[in-house]
This record gives sequence, structure tokens and C-alpha cells, in this order.
Amino acid sequence: MHDSRELAEARVNRFLRERLPGSLWRNRTPADVSVWEAPGEPVPFARAVTRDFLPFSAGQPWGAPWGTTWFRVSGMVPGFDEGSGYRPELLIDLGFDGQGPGFQAEALVYAPSGDVVKAVEPRNLHVPLRQGPGEPFEFYVEAASNPNVIAGFSYAPTPLGDPATAGTDPLYVLRSADAALLDVEAWNLAQDFFTLNGLMHELPMDLPRRYDILRAMERAVSSVDPSDISGTAAAARAELAGVLSSPAYASAHRVHAVGHAHIDSAWLWPVRETVRKVARTFANVLELMEQDPDFIFTASSAQQYAWLKQYYPELFARVAEQVAAGRFVPVGGMWVEADTNLPGGEAMARQFLAGKRFFLENFGVESEVVWLPDSFGYSAALPQIARAAGARWFLTQKISWNETNVMPHSTFRWEGIDGSSLFTHFPPVDTYNSELSGQELARAQRQYKEKGFGNTSLVPFGWGDGGGGPTREMLAAARRTASLEGSPAVRFSGPERFFAAAEAELAEPATWSGELYLEFHRGTYTSQANTKQGNRRSEHLLREAELWAVAAHLRMGAEYPYEALEQAWQTVLLQQFHDILPGTAIAWVYREAERNYTLVAAGLRVLIENSARALLGDGGLTAALNAGPYPVAGVPAGGAGPAPEPGPWTWQRWTDGWVISSSRLRLAVDSEGLFRSLSDLPGGREVFLPGRPGNLFQLFRDTPNQWDAWDLDASYKFSTLDLMQPDAMEMESGSGNRILRITRSFGNSTLVQKISLSPDGAAVDLEVEVDWHEQQKLLKLAFPLDVHAAEAASEIQFGHLYRPTHANTSWDAARFEAVAHRWIHVGEPGYGVAVANDSTYGHDTFRELVEGRSCTTVRLSLLRGPVFPDPTADQGPHSFRFSLRPAAGIPEAVAEGYRLNLPLRRISGVAGTAVTPVVTVDNPAVVVEAVKLAEDRSGDIVVRLYEAHGSRAGATVRTGFSYDDVVSADVLERAVPSGLPLVVGGGAEGETVELLLRPFQIATLRFRRGARGR
Repeated sequence: MHDSRELAEARVNRFLRERLPGSLWRNRTPADVSVWEAPGEPVPFARAVTRDFLPFSAGQPWGAPWGTTWFRVSGMVPGFDEGSGYRPELLIDLGFDGQGPGFQAEALVYAPSGDVVKAVEPRNLHVPLRQGPGEPFEFYVEAASNPNVIAGFSYAPTPLGDPATAGTDPLYVLRSADAALLDVEAWNLAQDFFTLNGLMHELPMDLPRRYDILRAMERAVSSVDPSDISGTAAAARAELAGVLSSPAYASAHRVHAVGHAHIDSAWLWPVRETVRKVARTFANVLELMEQDPDFIFTASSAQQYAWLKQYYPELFARVAEQVAAGRFVPVGGMWVEADTNLPGGEAMARQFLAGKRFFLENFGVESEVVWLPDSFGYSAALPQIARAAGARWFLTQKISWNETNVMPHSTFRWEGIDGSSLFTHFPPVDTYNSELSGQELARAQRQYKEKGFGNTSLVPFGWGDGGGGPTREMLAAARRTASLEGSPAVRFSGPERFFAAAEAELAEPATWSGELYLEFHRGTYTSQANTKQGNRRSEHLLREAELWAVAAHLRMGAEYPYEALEQAWQTVLLQQFHDILPGTAIAWVYREAERNYTLVAAGLRVLIENSARALLGDGGLTAALNAGPYPVAGVPAGGAGPAPEPGPWTWQRWTDGWVISSSRLRLAVDSEGLFRSLSDLPGGREVFLPGRPGNLFQLFRDTPNQWDAWDLDASYKFSTLDLMQPDAMEMESGSGNRILRITRSFGNSTLVQKISLSPDGAAVDLEVEVDWHEQQKLLKLAFPLDVHAAEAASEIQFGHLYRPTHANTSWDAARFEAVAHRWIHVGEPGYGVAVANDSTYGHDTFRELVEGRSCTTVRLSLLRGPVFPDPTADQGPHSFRFSLRPAAGIPEAVAEGYRLNLPLRRISGVAGTAVTPVVTVDNPAVVVEAVKLAEDRSGDIVVRLYEAHGSRAGATVRTGFSYDDVVSADVLERAVPSGLPLVVGGGAEGETVELLLRPFQIATLRFRRGARGR
């Protein structure tokens, strides 16, 4: 036979491209349209329908950026005979640009009664007409004219991310609003072709199955009369029936197809738009569930369900019905799909506490799956936190975005810093927005890495990022690939069903130990510094507010502010979403986030002040409250004492600079403001090498290849400017001591640094204020240290992680920028240095040779200036605090981190200066991380501790209150019968609880307080 494959494929492709799509609907009749444009922010249905609607028609422009336009659409259902194979629908095209949903206009359709029908979005234009032939219909369509901020993925600066700069010109033209009849047979023919054509192109050229499919499609095309597709579609489908019915291989890869819609809680749209995206997506899902009884959908983020409950209660009730039926599956157990690099340990625990409580209280379900498909890397602390919250399984696909290395596993056991592990799956389909195409299913099979040991993977299908979810075309694709020769075998499933199957078949999974570092998006550790600072400050203010509220409740009977604390936590947890806290959203999002942090801080300060004054009374004294886990300047951990005064330290002129000394260290600052010498006393070990001073600010060109706010490319190192010559250096009086003030200017920016010593004289304290007006630049602060460190310890949640300072392997080299929380420590046997911060996360740590000697440099990333998606990112004033502590081990690093982030709080006008701590621990390795009242409002006290030094540690916990009983609890504050063994020394006030913790182990103690404890 002559080879006509290419000609046959071209014929099929043109048929699918030009002839079939336009014939799926018949008798299209324009509906009557009228319009009301909402001024300002969206309004509810009940208000919109009372407005005056004006005549409107297809072809007219509508929708200023971020506006809301209500269309009233009415008409008559086209005539058709029952059983004729036609289905009446309303087709609404808002002016879509051909790209997928989530990034442009979208709408929610209401019945006149106010009931939600479904959404209208790109690739999902239809609204079912349930009236009979010739009967009238009417709908109200709430259309959002959201701009396509990322059009073309060019990453060019755009004004569209802020209503103040987006303009007012209409973005869209209403293309059509037509009543029509869906030709069900022709539509099914299109779905047959979609599946078979996609499969064929994935099969090897030498496989007979490929040609069987091609010739069947060729015959089907020949069977169709282009002038009468409706009348000939059945004949074409008959030609395809044979190749569609050929069953899958017995060894075919097994795909669990999980309906899904990744809805970013904010990104290229504000939070208020996400609320509506959730309603649109969930409405689409509910409409699909009416059509297909086997379809299962999963959605994460308790916050999004909470929005639905608040703003769309009728829709929420319908979702709850499907949750009860097992078809709508809440997953993840977190408040939002959070970033996991940046939130603190207690905040990560509260993500699960808030998320799981919502699901349990509203649906009676508890997910065992941690579902984070799109976060930018995963902390090595997450397995333990998730386990402590009752999770067993973990899913993400984001690590497939690695630039350098390919992860060796699809399904494996992921082990955290304490030894806890989660059974983990990376869907080899490498997307969370699958449409179940032949290409995607073949990729899932091809890239599955456990072949020969397992044969099952999960495919999340449905339009996502901006929502949308599955479509009826995707359900049709799943049906056709349930058992199809040459294709993986697809079944509808849910996450827990998949994980149970995968765990059963993979008896001995491989183990990956440590963080799941994303070799991409490294700029997210630094972008939008004010938001990152707001998060850090809020986390520590919440710790303070809870601790002092408990103390005031116990000592003075003060009412515990449950509602205020819950609201503050929910705001902070929402803004830890993986496109808010990392700094990758539009300007609108950050204006709101910074305003929210300001409100949270103000509210928490009021709570702290109220509690403190309840504890200390009114008078003429000044007290210092220490919410940290270690004593500071004589003030006990978790208690209060007289306000201390710093110093005094010794200041001496040195050439053109200064020498600052205490009994514990000596610092020499030269005329350029650089640290030429730092030695601990009395030993005198020097921290810096000659010719390599510390405290060096460096400016780099920061122009990533793509994803501006996300990415920090290694090429930034090719362009370096050392900021050497200051504008001024002067001594000024500080609070109780003197401060060295250094001013620098560069580009369009200025930087003021204040140098002093810590209250105990053991560390150098630095305050940095930057008025930043640079774009596509990176500001770092470098400390080259005379330490030969093979690895650096970086604080993460509930512990720390060691990373190599060399680049021996491609994995090491790719980790050229990493994340740390409150401190970094580098050391060699017998000596180390700690660098702590109050709001910085990104850093790099590396070794270099200086005149033949090994030097370890710690560099902190302070500011960036990306131009997309927020062209004004980071512009304006910023403030940072750092400390540099020589002769420090891990214990000193931990203490420095807490000291900088939980400074003593001075309260003036009080009668007393002493507050007995609510709880104390006798081992500094065991840190009290949270003290709060139980969420169930029983009055029980919950104390969370963890081992911070990386070794086994025994500790005695002493309480400053009476209680009936104490139990080991999980993150949800439920007693764990097989939990941590406790040796209890009674329940009277001041009695003890003894415990033994593994390295980095988290322990949650619940002190039950019955009548005796009140």
C-alpha cells in the first residue's frame, strides 16, 4: 500500500478544525439582552435585579477593568421534538479570546428566583434550558470584566493589576447570547474524535493500533456530509465504534482521574474576585454532578468553603449535600493552599487546625491528604506537622518545574527533619489542569517512575489557577478512556481512594529525606518585603496576644478573646496563600495585604495591652513583658520584670571609624561602615579575615528569564556593585546608649543603618532602613566569616535544616538561594557564628578561598524590584533588624532568633512589674512555642513545645496554674492515647510534667481544667 498517512491525518485535522465545531448547535436564535453596570464593587443578586436594565445587543462593548456588568437574558426555547437528539441550551460568549478560563471575563448565571444555575467561562459557554419547546426563559448574568493580566505570558509590566491604573475603557465585546439546540450525536462524535485523535498521535509509528485508529477516523470523515452533519454523525460514530471498544491492555497504566479546580485565593486578581471564582467553579461542578452520577470532585482550602458559606449559602448547602454523598470531597485540611517555606511553625500548625476544624464542623469529614499542587517548594518540617494534624498522604506536582534536576520518584515516602514521613505522590502527568487529553495521559504513563513496582497515578483534571473546573468534555474523555487499547485505563476517583490503592500496591516505597526544594521561583523568598514582614510580625504578635490573654484569664479572670484571635489568625492564614506571601500577585493584592496586617497588628496590640494592664494594674512603674521562650536582660521567659537598661558599652575612635566593646565582644567599624574586626571576649577569636570585611551591602542586576516576581536566576551574580562609600557616619544617642548611624545612597535609593550591641553585649545589633526606588535590582547584606563550614544550619518550622555550602553536585549547585526563618548558623568544630533577622527569608551561603584560606559567606537578601505582575513591587520605605553573634552554637542561634522577633515589650503606668510565667521549662533545648486556650472553649489550656537543638532532650514542664489532668494531644487538640509518654507530678499549682523528646519533635500538651482548675 502507498503511504497516505500524512494526507489522511491532514484530512482528519481539517475536519476537526473547520467542519465539525460549527455544527454542534442548530437553530441559534439571538436572545433579548439588557444591561446594568454596577458602579464600583460587586453587589448581590437581590440588589442588582432591582436596577433599571437598558437594552443591549451582541457586538456592543462592555466591562471596564475589574468591573461587574449584569445582563438580563431572555427568550424562547427553540422548538424540537422529544427524543430527536437535541438539547436546548443558551450559549453566552462574553467576548472570550480563545485562551482558557480563569484569566479573563467570566460570569455566574442566576435564575429569576436567585438560585445559581452555573457559570459561563471560556470553553464552557452553555447554560441548560430546562423549559419545554417554545416556552420562555430568563436569566440574570453577573459578568466580571477581569483583565488578562498575564496575556501572552510575556511578563511585561502592566497597569492592569491595580484599579487605580487599569483605566476605564471597556475590555470586552459581547459576542453572542443565543438560544440553540445542541446536537447530542454530533457533540458525541466530536468527543470520540478528541479521544481517538489524541491517542493516535501518542502511539508509536510502527504500532498497528495507530493505523487502525487513523483509518477508522478517515472512514468516519468520509461518512459525514458537511452539509448535513446532524444527519450523518451517527454513521460516522459507527465507523469509530470498533476502535473505541477495543479494551485496554491488561498491563495498562492505571489513572485515577480526580475532578479538580485549582483556585488561587488571590493572584492575578484580588481576594474579592476569588470569592466569586469559587462560586462559579462550584456551580459548574454541581451542574456536572447532575449529569454524571460517577463524577467525583475534590477541592481544598477551607477558606474558600467559608466564603461560599458566607456569600452563597444556597450554593454551600448544595455542596454540603454532595459532600455527604461522597462526591464533593474536601481535601488538604488547611485553611488555604499555603506557601510552606515562609510561614512559621505555629502558623503552619494553625493552617491545619483552622482548616480541619472547618471541615469537621461543617461537613463531618476529615481529610488525610495534604493537597498542595502549586506551592513553591516544601519545608522539611511539613511531614511532622501534617502527621500531628492527622494526615497520612501528600500530593504536589510543582517539583516537576525544577530547572536542573528531575526528581527520581513519582510515589515515595517523604521524611522530615524529625523522622516523621508522609506517603507522597507527584502526579507524573505534570499538571493540575489536565483535560484528559491523549497527550496528557500518555505523559502520565511515560513519566511514571515506579514502573515494575507500581502502576497507578493520579491525574487532577479541570481548568484551574483561576478556577473553572472540569467540563462535560472532560467527563466524556474519561468515559472513553476507561478501557481503551493503547491508553492508560482511566477511572473517576477521589484522592483518598487513589492513595489507598497506591499504598497497597507499592509495598516498599523509596524514601526522600529532607526538604523538597523547588529549583525555580527562588525570588519568592524576597519579593514584596513589606508583606513578608507583616506576616512575621503578625505571627509573633499572635503568640504574645495568646500568651498574655491566657495569663490574664488565669490570674485575673479576664475574658479570653476567642473571636478576635480567631479573626486575626484567619487573616494571617489567608495571606500565607502561595501567591500572596511569596510576593507574586498583583498590586491590588498587596495594598490589601499590607492594610490587613496593619489592622491585625493594631488589634493584637490592644489585646496585649489590655491583658498586660489586667495583670499589672494601674500605677507609675514601667514593666517589661517577655513573650519569648528564654530570659532576656533579667526578664523571665513568658513573664514580666522591671524594664532593663542596655549597656553601657565602650565606644572608641579608631582611625576614621569606631570600636564598640562590651565584656563579651569587640567590634571595629571602618570609615566605610564595614566590619573590619569582630572578636569574642575574652578568647579573642576573630570573625573576619583580613581584607574581607563584613556588613557589606551589595547591589545586583536582577533580570530573570521569566516569571519576574517569582524567579531569581543564578545570572544575578554576574553584575555586582559593592556599596562601599557612605554619605555620612555619625554617633547618635539611642535608648540608654549610643548608636552608630551610617547613611548610604545609591541609584534612586537611600539606606540608613544603625549599629549597636544587644542588651547582654554578646551580639551586634543592626537596624536597616531603606527607601527603595530600584527596579530589577537585588540588595543583599554580606558577612564573609572566617569559619570553614561544610554546611549551614537554617531555621525552618520547629527546627532547622543543614544545607551544604559547596556545589559538589547539580542538586547543591541548583540550591544557590535558600530560605531561612529567624536565623542562620555556620560553624566548624568548636566555633560558630549566628546571623539572626526579624523579617528576612532569602539568603545564600557559600565557601570561597581568600588568600589560600577558606571563608564562609552568609548573605541575606533584603529587597528586589520585580516589574511583573506588580510594576511597583517593593518601592518605598522598608525596615529590617539583624544580629550577628560570634562564638555561637545552635542554642545561641535559636535564642537570638527569638530575641530579635520577640523583643521585650515595655508597659508604662503599671502598679507592678512581675508576672509569674504560665508555664516554664527547665531545658533550653525544649522551646514553648504556643500557650493558648483550647479551641472548643472548654477552658482547657494548650501548650505546644518542640525540641529546637536537634538532639534528644528531657524536660520538666512546670505550670503556674492548677489542672485536673494533662494529655498528649494532636494539632487539633484531641487527646492521642498512643502519644508522648508523660510523667505527671500531680495537678496542684506549680506541679510538673516530665517528657522526653526526639530531635525536633513537636509536643502538644492539653491541660484539662474541670471545676478544680477554674
